[in-house]
Amino acid sequence: MFLGTHYPRLDDKGRLILPAKYRGALAQGLVVTRGQERCLYVFPEEAFTSYANQVISAPMTSKTARDFRRMLLSGAHDEVPDKQGRITIPAHLREYAGLDRDVAVIGNGDNLEIWDSQAWDGYRAESEPVYANQSEEVVPGRL
Repeated sequence: MFLGTHYPRLDDKGRLILPAKYRGALAQGLVVTRGQERCLYVFPEEAFTSYANQVISAPMTSKTARDFRRMLLSGAHDEVPDKQGRITIPAHLREYAGLDRDVAVIGNGDNLEIWDSQAWDGYRAESEPVYANQSEEVVPGRL
């Protein structure tokens, strides 16, 4: 499970050194693609396949499902980290997420998210009070 927040930097070639605690789970390969709120999703290959299959199973008669599928899969980039644990984030994905140099890599359970660090700090500042004051059930059986 991917947990925590890390603040690495992109180098001049658009490479990111994965936090050491995540490297083992991603060593065999990963997929980076567009995420919501202008972040990037990073999945181990197997988890991405499972997620993509769920997306693909949505009815093609739904325009929303077709649009989501196109954005998710057309932006996907598969890669195997190098010996230093680096991955290259393609220019189109860096542009989508507004990534320059300082990024936040957050654990999100079965995947990672890569955010521009200022965007992450803004999102977190906006979302933490809502989370802290949550009084209704979000997950059935859990608060």
